[in-house]
Order: sequence, then structure tokens, then C-alpha cells
Amino acid sequence: MTDCQMVSSDFTADEKMEIENIKSHKKDLLEDIQKLKMEIDNVMAEILSFESAEENKIIEKSKRSSNGKKKFNMDPKKGINYLVENKLLDGSAQSIAEFLYKEEGLNKTAIGEFLGEREELHLQTLKAFVELHEFSDLNLVQALRQFLWSFRLPGEAQKIDRMMEAFATRYCDCNTQVFQSTDTCYILSFAIIMLNTSLHNPNVKDKTTLERFISMNRGINNGGNLPDDLLSKLYESIRNEPFKIPEDDGNDLTHTFFNPDREGWLLKLGGRVKTWKRRWFILTDNCLYYFEFTTDKEPRGIIPLENLCVREVPYPRNHTVWSCTTPTVEGRRSKRVKRRQTAGLWRGSTSPTPSVLPVQRRETPGSRPSERVSPRIHSTTWSQSVRRR
Repeated sequence: MTDCQMVSSDFTADEKMEIENIKSHKKDLLEDIQKLKMEIDNVMAEILSFESAEENKIIEKSKRSSNGKKKFNMDPKKGINYLVENKLLDGSAQSIAEFLYKEEGLNKTAIGEFLGEREELHLQTLKAFVELHEFSDLNLVQALRQFLWSFRLPGEAQKIDRMMEAFATRYCDCNTQVFQSTDTCYILSFAIIMLNTSLHNPNVKDKTTLERFISMNRGINNGGNLPDDLLSKLYESIRNEPFKIPEDDGNDLTHTFFNPDREGWLLKLGGRVKTWKRRWFILTDNCLYYFEFTTDKEPRGIIPLENLCVREVPYPRNHTVWSCTTPTVEGRRSKRVKRRQTAGLWRGSTSPTPSVLPVQRRETPGSRPSERVSPRIHSTTWSQSVRRR
């Protein structure tokens, strides 16, 4: 007889029943624990799935936002329309103004172009944009520095006039005791901008003196004179430090190529002269942009990748070459490449010669390293040697 049997025989019938009940309860608890583990695993899977879906939404929203900024920098109206259509802006003047004021990576010339238009939405956006600036306790030059850094003034006099009028109204709202009217602020603001040009433009030989600046602004304060001390401080501020004007000129496409999908060196077959040339390629927004050097601001050409046909082209010396073309009627092929005609202007052109990109050579035994060419590329994939930013 074993020890367990001896111990078991010592229990009474009630004790044995209690032990069986405990064993049964333990079994039920273990089953419940297992069920809870399975439920926890299911909940965790749902949480991970939800987090993944949310992360994908955030990534997709970020991508649409990036595309919207690129489109805005190229064409402000089309960019805003894209952002509204993709529900990144609600289309109100306030939401557009906050986008222009707060968003990073926007071309400041494009901002000025949008704010300068006469349509009602643009006028309301200008008003909301100016009201986002806080000018309280700033002298006029300090306020102008802040305002003129937030965008680039357009060239048209009427647009500048509307913008400076909106600025003067906002400045007087923030500083009610400085000027007797917004007209005074408006006139003096223009005088300060002219003073900045006079003092810091090397082409201006006759520099405005302090005495002349004070004399020019006599009687502008509702017929009265502004304090000489105020005008002297404004003059000295401009003489010591000119306005910092945003340097982008509306033709800078740098933001378009920010954070591309892919980038790297490839060889490209010339159009008229059939020679392979090394070019820096950037893939973004379903377009291939190619440059002569990585430091170039504007591309030598653009190859749109929409409705693209990719085919292998026979080529000597065991190279693999892909032709990226757009099919046209009757089987003819055309290459649509936009080339710069003048600064910032692009034109579509067609040619019966397809755009041919060289790809990695199919190496054969005995091939020399010097025969290797550029990395493999086809419609959507790049080789390891094309680095990702």
C-alpha cells in the first residue's frame, strides 16, 4: 500500500468529498484562466490592429499633407484646393490662414501670392492671417520685421497696398495709444520700407538722412507731427539692421524634392545625342526628376510615371535596360519630359524616342568590374545602391 493510499484512507467520506470539490473547483479555475488568456490575446491583437490602422492613417495623412505643401509651393490655389478636397483644411479663411501662418516648409513667395489675390476668400484669409500676428508692445519697425518675414511681398502695387493696409489695422488694434489713426500707421510703414531700400540698396546713391526722414513724415498724424524721438528710433533701427526679406523667389523647387520616395545616381540615355550620362534622380509624387548635380535647385527634366509602360530594351554587352514610355495611338511611343525654358517655367515636350534608363548589367563569368553600370530600376523598385533619405 502506497503512502497516498494510506493517507487517503485516513480521510472521512465528507473530507474526501471536500477534496473532490476542491479538485473540481481548481479545474474550473484553470479553464477560466485559460479562457481569460485567450480573451486577453484577442484583445491585444485587436489593440495592435487598431494601433496599426491608426498609424497607417497618420502616415497617409502625413503623406497627403506633404503632397499638399508641394502642390501649394508650385501653385498656391491648386495646393489649397487639394488640401480642402483631402479634408486637411475645412476651406474657411481661418483654417487657410492658420495653415499659411503655422505650417513649415511653405514657399513664402507662394504665401504672398495667395494673400495678394482680390477674391473674397483671399481677402478674408489675409485679414485672418494678419490677426494671427501679435504686435502688442512692439514698435513699428519690430512689428514690420515680424510681418514681412512671414511671407514675401508680391510685386504688384495694389497687392502691397492691401497687405500694408491690413497690417496697419492690426498694429493699431494691438497698440491703441501709438497713432491717432490707421492711416498714420499705414503711411509711416511705407516710409520705413522706402527708408530700408534707400539705406541698404547699393544702387541708391542718395541715402536718406535722419533729418530728411523726419521732414518727409511731417503732418501725417491727422495733420499733426509724430514725436521726433519716435522717428529717430525707427530710423536708427533700420540703419543698424535692414529688414530680412525671405530669399525664396517663387521658382525655388527645393520643397518639392524634400523627403522623396527614393533618390540616387542613375545613367540616362540622351535624347538627341545617344550617350549615357550620369544623373541624380529623385522619385516623388509619381514623377522622376533628374539633375546634373545633387546641389542643383531645379531639375534638368521630369519623367512622369503615370500611365507608364515599362519594357526591356535589347542592348549589347549583356546589359539590362528598361524603357520607360507613355503609350500613344497606333502603338507609337512618346516621351513626355518637361524642361526648363526660363527660370521657374516648364513646358511639356514629346519625342518619338523613349526615355531609357540603364540598369544593372547581367554579369557573366569573366566580366570586368569596369563594365558595371548603374543600379537596376523598374517601375516601382530601386536597387540597394540607391539610398533612401
